[in-house]
Amino acid sequence: RIGGVDIRSMTAEQLASTIAFVTQNNTVFEQSVIDNIRLGKPDATFEEVSEAAKAARCHDFIMALPQGYETMLGRGCTLSGGEQQMLAIGRALMADPKILLLDEPSLGLAPILVKSIFNTVREINRSGVTVILVEQNAKAALKLADRGYVMEVGNMVLSGRADSLLRNEQVRRAYL
Repeated sequence: RIGGVDIRSMTAEQLASTIAFVTQNNTVFEQSVIDNIRLGKPDATFEEVSEAAKAARCHDFIMALPQGYETMLGRGCTLSGGEQQMLAIGRALMADPKILLLDEPSLGLAPILVKSIFNTVREINRSGVTVILVEQNAKAALKLADRGYVMEVGNMVLSGRADSLLRNEQVRRAYL
């Protein structure tokens, strides 16, 4: 159930606009940045995508790119790894989802970019989007999360409030 609605009764389109997923390997295409973003809202014009990008919290990301909106015409695959990850997140937000699933958003990124990604995730959550984060960087993830679930070989071994898990000696020894 999401928002009181049984997801089994949702159409594929309804489900896709309710839950957005960003995979662990940047799924940026060899198209322009704007076309990559447009994939999150495929029936939109350039102007509508630009406006929707602002409304979908993509504006700060776009303005942080080299040359801001001018970069939107460049190819997404020429961006750095961190910028590509931000682009993939921005594209997912175009559907204005209630839930954002992120799989290893920090994978392969420099520490300074990891901090930027996690700050973005924090802001997305504060805007009202539920974020479900799968992340091997346990310390960063637990600092960001309200709740945490610790898995070993596909089995959940611990769960609870994130701040409690950060102080848990078993978690500290094994993951932190």
